[in-house]
Amino acid sequence: MTMQVTSSGQSCGARVTGCDLSGPLSSDLIKEVREAWLKHRVLAFADQRMNDDALERFTLAMGGFGEDPFFDPIKGRENIAAIQREADETSPLFAENWHSDWSFLAQPPSGTCLLAVEIPPVGGDTLFSNQVAAFAALPDARKAELRQLKGVHSASRGYAPDGLYGDGDKGRSMAIKPSEAARARYAHPFVKTHPETGEESLYCSVSYTVGIEGMDDMAALELIMELHQWCEREEFIYRHKWEPGMLIMWDNRALNHKATGGYEGHRRELHRTTIAA
Repeated sequence: MTMQVTSSGQSCGARVTGCDLSGPLSSDLIKEVREAWLKHRVLAFADQRMNDDALERFTLAMGGFGEDPFFDPIKGRENIAAIQREADETSPLFAENWHSDWSFLAQPPSGTCLLAVEIPPVGGDTLFSNQVAAFAALPDARKAELRQLKGVHSASRGYAPDGLYGDGDKGRSMAIKPSEAARARYAHPFVKTHPETGEESLYCSVSYTVGIEGMDDMAALELIMELHQWCEREEFIYRHKWEPGMLIMWDNRALNHKATGGYEGHRRELHRTTIAA
């Protein structure tokens, strides 16, 4: 069986066929997967027959388990969370704003895996914004300005007790655990250099970037929103459409992403692991 990688034809993303991730993973296969991942930033492995054991094996092979500070894992596992929504659920859609997973940590994770468990017949696409391409398209003077900045990242808007998923969030099926720890703040360069490819990438989001060092709050918000709008341009976006049996993995060091709805009346469940920095 030969692995085949077909580009999405969009800003990033590729469909992978001809490989089986459900069993033992050879070093040659993992090397091939990693090369494709770094090139395309999002890989969608079609027609997999993976269970939670296989998901864990693959995550370990790609770098090990990262931290998931505000999710409870599924029963019997320590490193798998369920991203789910019941058919009759009315709480706000989870993760519908642009972000890079856990950028509010001192050492954010390199990647994320999502395994399809139950896929609705309509809706539920995941959008990705290529932050390498978005930065490269900026004027040189703007690039120079942004390289001098550090963004302040925090989980407070989402996971603090008074946040979006905090104590007032009722009727949600996901096992989210809000905490005062979400108020912690860490600064990261506004423009990060990818540790494996050497590419420069924007590193900010409307979800987790709550300020900019040395800048007043209003000016920081204006800049963050300006870049947010820039990164939503069609030429930077990949729209991923889910299929049953599909595993996707993406590079948090080069992308922002967001969930979309459109599957009201249908249940949706994905199993998620985080790949360590």
